[in-house]
Amino acid sequence: MANMDSSRAFVKDVKRLVIKVGTAVVTRNDGRLALGRLGALCEQIKELNSQGYEIILVTSGAVGLGRQRLRYRRLVNSSFADLQKPQVELDGKACAAVGQNSLMALYDSLFNELDISSAQLLVTDSDFRDKDFRKQLNETVKSLLSLKVIPIFNENDAVSTRKAPYEDSSGIFWDNDSLAALLALELKADLLVLLSDVEGLYSGPPSDSKSKLIHTYVKEKHQTEITFGDKSRVGRGGMTAKVKAAVNAAYAGIPVVITSGFAAENIIKVLQGQRIGTLFHQDAHLWEPTKEVGSREMAVAARESSRRLQALSSQERKKILLDIADALEANEKLITIENEADVAAAQEAGYEKSLISRLVLKPGKISNLAKSIRVLANMEDPIGRVLKKTQVADGLILEKTSSPLGVLLIVFESRPEALVQITSLAIRSGNGLLLKGGKEAKRSNAILHKVITEAIPDTVGSKVIGLVTSRDEIPDLLKLDDVIDLVIPRGSNKLVSQIKSSTKIPVLGHADGICHVYVDKFADIEMAKQIVLDAKIDYPAACNAMETLLVHKDLVQSGALNELIVDLRIEGVMLYGGPRASSLLKIPQARSFHHEYNSLACTVEIVDDVGAAIHHIHHNGSAHTDCIITEDQEIAEIFLNQVDRPKIRKCNG
Repeated sequence: MANMDSSRAFVKDVKRLVIKVGTAVVTRNDGRLALGRLGALCEQIKELNSQGYEIILVTSGAVGLGRQRLRYRRLVNSSFADLQKPQVELDGKACAAVGQNSLMALYDSLFNELDISSAQLLVTDSDFRDKDFRKQLNETVKSLLSLKVIPIFNENDAVSTRKAPYEDSSGIFWDNDSLAALLALELKADLLVLLSDVEGLYSGPPSDSKSKLIHTYVKEKHQTEITFGDKSRVGRGGMTAKVKAAVNAAYAGIPVVITSGFAAENIIKVLQGQRIGTLFHQDAHLWEPTKEVGSREMAVAARESSRRLQALSSQERKKILLDIADALEANEKLITIENEADVAAAQEAGYEKSLISRLVLKPGKISNLAKSIRVLANMEDPIGRVLKKTQVADGLILEKTSSPLGVLLIVFESRPEALVQITSLAIRSGNGLLLKGGKEAKRSNAILHKVITEAIPDTVGSKVIGLVTSRDEIPDLLKLDDVIDLVIPRGSNKLVSQIKSSTKIPVLGHADGICHVYVDKFADIEMAKQIVLDAKIDYPAACNAMETLLVHKDLVQSGALNELIVDLRIEGVMLYGGPRASSLLKIPQARSFHHEYNSLACTVEIVDDVGAAIHHIHHNGSAHTDCIITEDQEIAEIFLNQVDRPKIRKCNG
């Protein structure tokens, strides 16, 4: 299957679709039936029907076909004298009646050749005003679809009560395009496909070389920019009618694709998620790329908005966070679609598994993020807290209070959930934010940014959170020490080092996450086994995951080391050893103790005592997170006091 465009990923959930065939597709330029196109269309429907899709067909062409047939019959039965008389235009309703009979006979014949049954359903505008009719319509279609029968709808022009059926745009529907949209809604379809004689909607007349195909229609952008050409050569309204019907259906919740009915297998390609035709979707505005702005302009806008954010009350900032949490949950499906597109692209590009692991938003992740935001919203306000109060002199008291930093530039890699976490913290603390995520999470970051910023009220402004989309912008941003107050790089040693050497702005960041767990001889082994497994396998791509396991030498003789190794191997952890461990355990020797795996792999080494463990950490660690597991209070204190970085202790003493 061809690669699925991320904006078309909704097709994975499509089961029932309405297909509308325009008159220009059904007939040739001379008015005769386009048998080849109709045959190809029926073959596509046969294929989809066999795959389990429920197909509802809406077809035009009856009036044109009837007119062509009646003209031919009149010509055959006319005398020479009759032909000399002024020719009167044929009655449209008579043409519809004759043409409908011929059209359905053709569909019936084509489908019979493919071992499929079809059914004719003629409707009028007034029918839909009757609730009982609509209920019966649903029941009939449901019954037909369960029998694998293709329902074929058409407006019954032969008995229509409208005086000008080709021009009247009043009522419930007024042509087969609007009928198809109405049926898609009434019959709860998952997709509407409108087949035309052109590839889709263009920015101008398709015959104009300057016109460009619009792949995704954004109402707010395109409704005032498009210039329509002439209406259909044979139908009622051409592209104008299709766009009107598509917009109505899309904004009622039914995705619509307008594409060519001339190209073979276009319907199948749409259902494969290929980027053909023009997509109409109620969430299309979320897929529009953010308008690029200059680095300074973005930073200044973030500062101005942050000042408005700081001026809000704690309750008002809390309300923004709660709205963001709601917005994330409401858009979970859309976020998942974009994230899946990022993951698929990363896999196709051959990225490391550890990076892909950090990229994935697992099921339930959005809900957990929303819950975390609500917890943050209900925490004590970090702004305006009195941290210290000193009486300098009589009547003069000096207070130290917490306040926002200003504008933060945060560069992070891979993890799209980091965008949500960082943004939430910035809003709660009244800071403006500029975010630059990794290119591998481009779609995920873009949709998360849109969802979040659209939940921020205009009184603050969405520009309080700026999304930097190109790595080329980073050098310019790092020069803005007059606007940006702090840079926080979250990523590799190389990333942090590059940023530190490229800016005058204060930088808060760590490099590698080479984290150690030291299991002392006085450790509770059952407890140690749980901690070691959790530290390695819970989230191996995290920067605080265990990369080196240090084990006291006495645990070799007691068998505890073997228990730890067996548990790690059962969980699929690849083990490498230092000089002592590799020889004893018969495992490959680690090329370096200073290595961050970010995967289900770790280094194991045996040490003589807590002093040797501390020495190892000092020479090979990365000043991130180190842990001791022991029941001896004195040994624990030695470790905590001498390892000069963040530490974790588990001690029952």
